Formats: sequence, structure tokens, C-alpha cells
Amino acid sequence: MGNAKLPEYDYDIIIIGGGPAGFTAGLYAARAGLQALLLEGAATVSQITVTDMIENYPGIPDGINGFDLMLLFKNQALKFGLEVVSRDVLSISRDPTVNLWIIETGEKTLSALSVIAATGAQWRKLGVPGETEFAGKGVSYCATCDGPFYRNQNVVVVGGGDSAIQEALFLTHFAQKVSVIHRRDRLRAAAILQKRAFAEKKIEFVWNSTLSEVTGNDLVTGVKIKDAVSGELKTINAEGVFIFAGRIPHTDIFRSSIELDEAGYIITDDDMKTSAAGFFAAGDCRAKLFRQVVTAAGDGATAAFSAELYIGNLKGEAY
Repeated sequence: MGNAKLPEYDYDIIIIGGGPAGFTAGLYAARAGLQALLLEGAATVSQITVTDMIENYPGIPDGINGFDLMLLFKNQALKFGLEVVSRDVLSISRDPTVNLWIIETGEKTLSALSVIAATGAQWRKLGVPGETEFAGKGVSYCATCDGPFYRNQNVVVVGGGDSAIQEALFLTHFAQKVSVIHRRDRLRAAAILQKRAFAEKKIEFVWNSTLSEVTGNDLVTGVKIKDAVSGELKTINAEGVFIFAGRIPHTDIFRSSIELDEAGYIITDDDMKTSAAGFFAAGDCRAKLFRQVVTAAGDGATAAFSAELYIGNLKGEAY
């Protein structure tokens, strides 16, 4: 492959990550007639695949579970000729002398004119008993995603930062009572958020406490919390537990190639361009305001189009 101006290479675009952003990028790239490969992580899965119900994706009013939605994404991309391989990326580097990105997978070394990182992020877990067992059965990491499922029920929010308090305020639109559990005696959230939260009658604060265990049968029925001062254990009855301990972006393999922010997210512009030529990012792995399936898909489409323009310039086919 390639032309007189370019060295031999394997693909126009290699997309790293098999979530909504990755498969949307793959769909747009393949449909544009580009030679595109998507590398799904062999050892990791997209967060969406373990999401029990998604009811806010446009065009699917009755809701759908995350695994089934990803199958729709994947099958549509395959229909347009996207090549998909299940393989973990070990390293990535750029050869500036020939404008190629080199990707090492262990089994094979691949080259491409451009790369789209769509590796996502995972919620930071507390590691307490019941947290993993009740994920999707009462334990959630996204109030925007799951809040409407808890109408007129009691929920618990764990955390004291901006995200925790923003989400606690959002949950008051649905829940009967929101108990905010925080390990200190004051919040870290912005002053305006604190003011709103303290004024909200549905929110109750449980200070100097940590989550000790999530309890339930088939679904969550409550939590056990530990007083950080006395060590005393206490039970709070709740149908939902929302944990906001931050996210961990899957971006370590890119650290030597592109600019990341302090939290490890990839810095991009509005066109999904990163600090390196020919390298684009989309979805939860990039620094952004809102992380949802619909925004990841939008990122993926934009990244693919930006990559298409970049490749056109390299090939001398720009219009």
C-alpha cells in the first residue's frame, strides 16, 4: 500500500479501542474508503459492555443493555468493511522521517499514517465487599446514566468532590433521599455546589465516614459505613449506591507520544487533534466535559473525519 510519495505501510488508520468512540471512528473511516483497522483490547472490555441498561441513547426509546448496543455499533462498522482484531497494544511510536506511526502488539508490528486513540477510562473502584458483585444491580458510577431508575427511592452517594456533589444534586430530581457519605468533615467541592447541596432538603450528609460494604440480595438493599473517628459501623438502607472516587483513563501507553493532562487524559482540540501530527483521540480517554455514549460517538466521527483530511494531505489528495 502507499504511493510514490509515501513508504509502504499497513493501514491508513489504526484505531485503538473497541468502545462507542472506536467503532464510530471505524464506521466513518471505512465508509470513507480508508483502509482502517480497529484493535479491540484482548485483556480489557469497554465500560459500556457491562452497563445493564442505557435509556438515553437517541433513537432507542425503550432502552438497551450496553453489550447489545455495542454489537449494533460493531456490526454496522463491519458492514462497511472495517477490519477488527482482538489484540492488546504494547507500545506506539512515530517515525518522523517517513510520517508513519508504528504500533507493536506482540504478535505483529503494524504501521499506519494515522492513529485514533479510543481506549476509554474506567471508574476508580473502592474495593469494598459487594461493590463488584452489585455493579449494575444498584451500584453505579454515573448518576446521569442511572439516576432515573431510582425514582422515589433512597440512594447513597460516596465522595465529596465536584463530581459527587453535582451528581448528588442531580439525583434529587428522582430520589426520595440522597445520603452523601464523606470521609472528612467538610467537602472538597466548589463553594457554589456546596451552597446548593446544603440548601437541598433531600440531601443528608454523613460526615467522617467511609463505605465499608455494599449489602443486598439480588439487588442492593443498603450499605455499611464506618465512622472514621470512633470506628463504629452503621447501616444505611438504600436501593442505589453511587460511587465517585474518580476515573482512570487508559492512556499510559501514549505518555511518550502525546500530551496528557494532570489526570492522564489526552489533550485534544475540538477536531480531536492531539499534540502529535496524525494522532487523534476520541471518547472517555480524552480531556472533556461530559462522558456519555452519545458524546463518545460524536468524538469518534470527528476524529475519523480529521484523520481523513490529514491522510488526504499526506497523499496529496486534499480538496
